[in-house]
Amino acid sequence: MNKVILRIDGMSCSACSSGLEKYLNRQDGIISASVNLVLAEASIEYEDNLTLEDLDRFVSEAGFESLGVYDPRKEEKKVNKKNYFLVFACLLILLMYISMSHMIGLPAIPLLNMSTHAVNYGVFLLVLTIPFLIYGFDIIKNGIKNLLNRIPNMDSLVTVGVLSSFIYSLFSLIMVINGKNEYVERMYFEGVATIIFFVKLGRIIEHKSNEKTKEAIEELVQITPDYAFLKTKNGEKKITIDEVKKGDILICKEGEKIAVDGFIVSGKTHVDESFITGESTPSKKREKDYVVAGSMNIDGYIEYRAEKIGRNSTISEIVRLVIESTNTKAKISALSDKVSSYFVPSIFIIAFITFISYLLYGYEFNESLISFVSVLVVACPCALGLATPLAIVISEGKCAKSGILIKSSQVLENANLIDTIVFDKTGTLTYGKLKVSKIYNYSNYSESELIKIVSMIEKHSNHPIASAFKNEIVEDKVDNVTVIGGIGLKAKINKDIYYLGNNKIFRKVNIENNYKSDEEELANDGNTIIYVIENRKIIGLIGVKDILRENIKETIDELKRRNINVIMLTGDNEKTANIVAKSIGIKDIRANVLPKDKTNIIKELSKSGKKVMMVGDGINDAASLASSLIGVSIKSGTDIASNSADVILMNDNINNIIKLIDRSKKTIKIIKENLFWAFIYNIIMIPIAIGLFKSFSVSINPMISSISMMISSLTVVINSLRLRR
Repeated sequence: MNKVILRIDGMSCSACSSGLEKYLNRQDGIISASVNLVLAEASIEYEDNLTLEDLDRFVSEAGFESLGVYDPRKEEKKVNKKNYFLVFACLLILLMYISMSHMIGLPAIPLLNMSTHAVNYGVFLLVLTIPFLIYGFDIIKNGIKNLLNRIPNMDSLVTVGVLSSFIYSLFSLIMVINGKNEYVERMYFEGVATIIFFVKLGRIIEHKSNEKTKEAIEELVQITPDYAFLKTKNGEKKITIDEVKKGDILICKEGEKIAVDGFIVSGKTHVDESFITGESTPSKKREKDYVVAGSMNIDGYIEYRAEKIGRNSTISEIVRLVIESTNTKAKISALSDKVSSYFVPSIFIIAFITFISYLLYGYEFNESLISFVSVLVVACPCALGLATPLAIVISEGKCAKSGILIKSSQVLENANLIDTIVFDKTGTLTYGKLKVSKIYNYSNYSESELIKIVSMIEKHSNHPIASAFKNEIVEDKVDNVTVIGGIGLKAKINKDIYYLGNNKIFRKVNIENNYKSDEEELANDGNTIIYVIENRKIIGLIGVKDILRENIKETIDELKRRNINVIMLTGDNEKTANIVAKSIGIKDIRANVLPKDKTNIIKELSKSGKKVMMVGDGINDAASLASSLIGVSIKSGTDIASNSADVILMNDNINNIIKLIDRSKKTIKIIKENLFWAFIYNIIMIPIAIGLFKSFSVSINPMISSISMMISSLTVVINSLRLRR
């Protein structure tokens, strides 16, 4: 199976995207296809027997154009449409003045007076209208192509309306040239120009809003530098990113950016990873630590070995997942997609019925045509098509910038429904690795000096407890390290003899323990005990434990305040589990749980009607993450490609779960508002265009229809952009 994202040209409304999606999914060899109107992309999974040329052909057959495979690093050629638009705005003003000046008491241009020089008047309007037809040729071309491919869309509605008005106006001009001046009132060239102008204006507004939704993605793409500094035998050499090979030793100095993902082999520094984690506090990095491309080196000199480059880098992986996520469909999108598939054909039927009814009721042909065109132009599937994807794309981009990586649009739809959150303990509620939690210092050494002594000795041990001290960079001055089975270590530093171990060490050394109360306090707090003895004198007592994540209690309290049930799952014994749970306020505890039991618990909760979010540490909790409505992983962003969760918290900040739920609520609220305005607009405007309210002196013409259509799309765009705040 292969997967690709193609850039698509020619889509203007949800009827386009849903039509193309249906067409692609009908083709042999395509496993699944999802089309994104906002990003103008198609995400396609296909079998090995198909090629990219086949996919391009399918897109072309459906009436659209494939612009090739999406490449986030490739800058799209941006055409300055502003100047074109200003020229046509001036032309439209001139055209409107010539055709309507007499209606508002303005002086007519003598040689173009419709009463005295009807032929000049009509020919000049035709000449001014032809540039608008050229300006809107893409609309007309797409409209006709989509009609022929039986995928009618917004362009199809506009095309039929514009061509109907233009052809009838052209017929009226011919009649005027033949001496029948009464037809001068039946020319609607200004209507043709106005429709095209305001449709184009709407497209420009939509395009600008769509560009804004891509900003988060573009910022991620542009964050990595174009060059790297390679360490060679002759010094450093400046090379392009494309020249970097896996295993190369690269140099990064203070104030420079990390060029590719890799491991530090020399030096230490602080790096700013806020672009990927959302955290503003710089991270401390030293030898053997992983650094990510685009990170800013704050205050040190490091050399690092290139590990992941190009498409394999963390940034590229994030961009790919964000793009794929925006191309997935939330269930709420099904409503607008389903309506859109019937909407355009229905509008054609309504418009033709309106036209025939007017003729049957005795209206003149030109008045019947005006109502026909008004119905076609006023209908707005654009607003309907933008209602959901625009909000989804904006929210997912904002989440990515905050360090919340969402893999499916359904997450934003479902997160606000969550009523139960299940936390794995080790590595989720806690950091998953032993750390020094408390130190009792009974010596003249400072705490840092005491820790360095312990670290020098523990450096020679493979016991799990030693991991709590191995981050310390210390000199190796230790001699004759001896393991005392079940108790601890004995070592010599210079002329001093040291013992490290549990309370059994006192029998070995044959001294008295005068600090039992301190030991008991540490033990009751869930610590593993390490006594430090120097030359038969107790100089320190250290408590080591898997400490809680920062702000975890505040997060749990906030979830409980929102009436969300919180459960802790752990393979640890009940005593340890209860100590952790009590300290953070979790009452529902499931201890001694095997991985398969975690999955069964999730399934049982789901069967009982609970909307469950499982929060774990990535790959180790894969099955339970997959069994929940939303699986959240706090695993480091360096292994996101293999992570099975729906959401990855790139900064390991559990509090981002609350941000995700809030973002989901806001997104769904905006989508519902968008759908309301899109539906209510059509419910109100289509009957007015038909003429059902003419008896109340309420009616519109094609020009007003095109303006109101643009306003409806603008309403949805502005409402969606509120999510950027």
